[in-house]
Formats: sequence, C-alpha cells, structure tokens
Amino acid sequence: MAEETQPKWKGKATVVLESPTADQVWPFLEDFCNLQKWLPGVDTCYQVEGKLGQPGLIRYCGSSTLSADGSQEETKISWAKEKLIMIDPIERCLSYEILENNIGFKSYVATMKVLPIKDGDGQRGCKIEWFFVADPIEGWSLEDFNSYINSSLQFMGQKMEQAVLSG
Repeated sequence: MAEETQPKWKGKATVVLESPTADQVWPFLEDFCNLQKWLPGVDTCYQVEGKLGQPGLIRYCGSSTLSADGSQEETKISWAKEKLIMIDPIERCLSYEILENNIGFKSYVATMKVLPIKDGDGQRGCKIEWFFVADPIEGWSLEDFNSYINSSLQFMGQKMEQAVLSG
C-alpha cells in the first residue's frame, strides 16, 4: 500500500523588539548551543560535534516533564539533535534542521533572521523572524504548531530584550 504524502507544513512567526538593535540581539541567536537561555521548556542545550559558529555544528536540546501526577519517577525526557546548516553574521540569519528526536519530527528545517527596524531618524529596535518547513507532526495540527512557534518566539524576544536592557 502506497504511503500518502501530505503537503509540507510551512509557517512564519515574528516578534518586534522596541529597544534593542539587531546587532545587540543577533549574538543571542548566533550562540547556537545556548538555546536553554531563551526557549521556554528547554532545560539543556550543548554542542555535540562540529565547530561553534560553523555549518555542521550539531547541538543536543532536551527538556524534562514530570508525569501527570508530578512524580519524579515518571519524568519524560524530550530531546532533539539539531544541525546548523547555514549561518550568516552579516545578514544576521541562520538555518538548522532536526536530525534525530523523540518528539515526532520527521523533517524540520527552520531559518531565523534578526532584522533592523528603520524609521526616518535611523534604527528603532529590531524584529526576529522564524520560518519553518516541516512534515506534519503526529498529534499536532498546523495551527497548533504555528501557535507554539509564535508563543515560543514571543517568549524568546522578551527574554532577549530583558538581557539587552539589563546588560
């Protein structure tokens, strides 16, 4: 029996940061192996192989969740290994793909960009864009996944803005 091929999921989320410049925010994204500082629910993120800041770098990201009754015995670890496939510090963008995981991704590639916002007098803040293309994920709808990406980016933007302001 032939397997049905579903169309790829595509999405984009954007967050606008009023105060920090693109040059102030980019180093947070460029630091590919410190996602736990920015993304809610990620407990650990570290380099597995490759060179920091270079395509081919692979990171491990993990999160633990307690069972429904809150017992430690039933802690579940969700994890993914992600490979940096492109990084451009001049354009302030990077792309990565999920290689292995236990959370249901078959294929997932994302691009993140930090763009300056200009007004008549020069730069006024920045925005972060997060694009993705993925195979449908079992147990999720595209709308739910888009909502998850959007809320994650809003949270990341707030944390990054706070980091710059308290810097």
